[in-house]
Amino acid sequence: MIISSILLVSCMEKKRSVQLELYSSPWNFITEDTPLSTLSVQNSRADLTVPNDSSSFTIKLQVNLPFVNPKKSILTIPDVLELTVYQHDVNDRKQQNYPAYPMPDGSVPVLEASLLLHLPVEPTEARYMQVGLPLAMLKKPAGDHEVILHFSGTQWTIYIDNELMDNDFPLGYPKWGTSNSWQIDPSVVSKAEIFFPGIEPQKVALNSPRISQEIQYWTPPGHNTWVGDVATFYHKGRYHIFYLYDRRGHASKFGRGAHYFEHISTADFKTWTEHLAATPIEEQWETFGTGTPFIFNDQLCISYGLHTTRIYPREQTTLPLLWDFYNTHNVTGSFLYDTIPGYPAGSTYSISEDGISNFKKTHILFHPCENPSVYTDPEGRLRMLANYGAKGTWESESIDGGWWSVNPGFPPGGDCTFFFRWGNFDYIIGGFTGLWSKPASAPEDNYESIVEKGLDFYNGMCVPAITEISDGRFLMAGWIPMVNWGGTLNIHEMIQYPDGRIGTKWMEEIIPTTQKAKTLTREVKETSSFTVDNSSFMLTFDVNPGEAISEKMGLLLSGSDEDKTCELQITPRAKRAQYGKGNTTHYSEEEKTLREGGYPNHARDYAIENLIGTDKPFTVRIIVKYEEKYGGSQIDTEIAGQRTMISFRPGLKVENLLFRSEQSTIKNVKIASLKN
Repeated sequence: MIISSILLVSCMEKKRSVQLELYSSPWNFITEDTPLSTLSVQNSRADLTVPNDSSSFTIKLQVNLPFVNPKKSILTIPDVLELTVYQHDVNDRKQQNYPAYPMPDGSVPVLEASLLLHLPVEPTEARYMQVGLPLAMLKKPAGDHEVILHFSGTQWTIYIDNELMDNDFPLGYPKWGTSNSWQIDPSVVSKAEIFFPGIEPQKVALNSPRISQEIQYWTPPGHNTWVGDVATFYHKGRYHIFYLYDRRGHASKFGRGAHYFEHISTADFKTWTEHLAATPIEEQWETFGTGTPFIFNDQLCISYGLHTTRIYPREQTTLPLLWDFYNTHNVTGSFLYDTIPGYPAGSTYSISEDGISNFKKTHILFHPCENPSVYTDPEGRLRMLANYGAKGTWESESIDGGWWSVNPGFPPGGDCTFFFRWGNFDYIIGGFTGLWSKPASAPEDNYESIVEKGLDFYNGMCVPAITEISDGRFLMAGWIPMVNWGGTLNIHEMIQYPDGRIGTKWMEEIIPTTQKAKTLTREVKETSSFTVDNSSFMLTFDVNPGEAISEKMGLLLSGSDEDKTCELQITPRAKRAQYGKGNTTHYSEEEKTLREGGYPNHARDYAIENLIGTDKPFTVRIIVKYEEKYGGSQIDTEIAGQRTMISFRPGLKVENLLFRSEQSTIKNVKIASLKN
């Protein structure tokens, strides 16, 4: 046993870290064009006549960034644009999440550019669109920097020292007058140049890629960047994750979302690669919904929805045309959306040019559904589960239209549904709360609700996608809500039992690496409390359950704010576990499971039921991950290696652990700080 333990520790210490090779790089704004106007310390204000083509522009500035309070305007174009620096409210994380990067003294100085856009959908209305950054993101916040503001028509972006810091997706254009003026604060800005048309940024080639040292609990680089809905696929030995890239928690493009699919993949789950965006936003009307990767004609494709009704009224989109065709012919049509009237809306897809990445949009509308889950079933049939704007199961001989309904009422639409077959069972998982199963040999109408039986595997992830990888393993990937419709990426492995029930466990290949573990106590005596040195850690302990059905044990995680706590509570014999608020004197109140009306998809307080393996000695593993960007802690728990549950606790930075037990024996409590 001693030799085995030594070998285990040695293997843990040698465990290779996960690495994600990022696509990001610096950008150059090089041009031989003469600026339309230049400002300097000597000439800090000027008139300018804007050319007829003002659909894009670039402003380059040399700025000595100050930390000021109150707000200081450093560049102004009246009724068009203003660039300011100010001290942001350290408690205000709405949309921009500026407090993700505080200064050492806790303050949050911010550089922000506001552009006044006149909306095409509401011609009498104009709104400011802000892009900005907390200055603590910079290696040397104070001092001289090159600031570039770039408006391309589809993106409004701020760069500092050639790095893209923030962007949004415009709706509308600035309204330039027949004559305009602009001015700088010469105490801050030494030079400013404005170019019409804008300078297209050029990507700088790097000798070696930038690396992120994690994939589990990952978010894209930036202060307001999050992972939204996830769609996964395994093809030719490579696992693909497509995720809706989210800035501002669904508040980009003035609240129209402006999501689009970014793309990462791996062949070994240790080295991951970030690719070009699979479905970049290239038009102002574009804002995308969820879809699925699939194979058609031996080509890797991804379906997705055009959520254009977030911007334009339905009657101005292609949806009436698509539905009229279906209602007339009982199958959907195929429309090249560049050639028909109306703003494109409905189902479309992109095709990979190399079988791995480099996706190209087809511009083909094949169904009025706005969240199409396209797949090829085990019998080789091309099928689709319709969501958002349609429902039911559909079938076709070709992706390009000709879809007919094979089960109009099931699944019942909603958000994002995915089909998978595992062994002798078929499953459909439905976005946030739905899960159905049937024997693979049974008819289509034999699906039963697994949620109603209390046997679901929802664990805090939103819109989980299920994919079979090599060796018959199945993975579940989704996102944990932190900022409205965005959060962190999470991947767990799945377990199937002979009766078709599914459990979940951690995927060993991507568990974050840790420092050497230390033992906190060999055994908990009713209650035991400890302080932790690092707010991000892995905690493990063994539980020998008591005999009483109602007997429970708890772990309270707390910090300096007494109102910010999280209690993991397990009732082993009753086969229940929950996250609750709890405190140092009382267990948390009983929470509800999904079957009982609880909300695991909120990833806050909820319960799970029908645990597996807790009626005999079992092990609990917990990862607590704190980041300033999160504004709190994500807590990921694995119970008996067969069930997982995840919670996000805003404002919680764990400093203390409190174990308590009524009858269960808690032993071998160990803690190890996360390396990343």
